Amino acid sequence: MCLGIPMKVLQIDGFNARCEAKGVEREVSLFMLQDEEVKPGDYVMIHVGYAIQKMTPQEARSAWEIFDQMLAADGPPDTTL
Repeated sequence: MCLGIPMKVLQIDGFNARCEAKGVEREVSLFMLQDEEVKPGDYVMIHVGYAIQKMTPQEARSAWEIFDQMLAADGPPDTTL
């Protein structure tokens, strides 16, 4: 299973971007989106350090709502061994 994380673009430097989601910032590659206009404020789906598609803010918000529901349903991590 592959997991893509929606992130907001903060800054762009060539094919690299600083992106943020839920208070966590990462450097990601925009190389796979070189044929699309990506600018600060846009949302992108990140997979293994690469932006693989642009998203609307609503799509990003919906994805995070689903992730939050899955995490809540899973409960706290089991620390017993």
